[in-house]
Amino acid sequence: MSAPVAILMAVYNGGALLRDQLSSIAAQDHADWRLLASDDGSSDNSRAVLEAFAAEGHDVTVLDGSGQGGCANFMSLVARMGDHAAPESWLAFSDQDDVWLPDRLSRGIAALDGIEGPALYCSRTWVTDADLRGRRLSAARPRAPSFANALVQNVVAGNTILLNAEAARLAQAAVHEAGRVVVHDWWIYQLITGAGGRVVHDDAPTLLYRQHGANQIGANDAWRARARRIRQLLRGDFAQWNAVNIAALRASAHRFTPENRTLLEDFAAMRGLPFARRLAAFARLPVYRQSVPAQAALWLAALLGRL
Repeated sequence: MSAPVAILMAVYNGGALLRDQLSSIAAQDHADWRLLASDDGSSDNSRAVLEAFAAEGHDVTVLDGSGQGGCANFMSLVARMGDHAAPESWLAFSDQDDVWLPDRLSRGIAALDGIEGPALYCSRTWVTDADLRGRRLSAARPRAPSFANALVQNVVAGNTILLNAEAARLAQAAVHEAGRVVVHDWWIYQLITGAGGRVVHDDAPTLLYRQHGANQIGANDAWRARARRIRQLLRGDFAQWNAVNIAALRASAHRFTPENRTLLEDFAAMRGLPFARRLAAFARLPVYRQSVPAQAALWLAALLGRL
């Protein structure tokens, strides 16, 4: 199907690897795209690389970021997308240092074709080292994506996201309501599922995801990364993230299904209850994470009052 895609790329000091990513975008077998790149005050040659790519005849708009970091830069791109892309445009997020496979866009468009209402496509990735070697598949997602999952876990890799036009318009409207979010892709997952939209998670990888010293978050498929996230949960980071997420979601809850509005409020209320009532309320919630260890960690957070 024909679908114009606005590719939103947050850029900061990425000049060393940026050209590889731009070349992979140019090589997409779906050619109807335009790139909106927001440079967050780079001190390297990132902007020159983007401008050279545009000078080659590619449809590129280079914007200035707010200088407040990657998440804020992506959120600002969503907010400004309507000024630079057609109303019927789909939305794809792009990191500055990945390499897309040629069907990164077309595979997602085919997966969402015919779905009515807001819909999100995402996929697994090939996780590599900084030189694109040592490929391994990112973690599988055995349980279905849903708002009950999105409330307590992000399973949507932002660099693989593709939103259909309805979902893109939803994100553009809600971004002005959200305020601060933890990370843009988790917020997108929560927003689309909260509004009753569809999420299609593809088990096939669509890009090469570099792991290097400058990654903002990094892959979550190695035991060290999982152990780090358990430590974050135990010291209270997860509870802080949930507080931020709840505030952002409440601002857009009028866009949610009645069931998901109720779930959001039940989850929020449970967090403030005393021990016994908190555990009883948590047990009644349908929230879940993707693996047995992750679900056990969720219960541990409930026991310790760190949800």
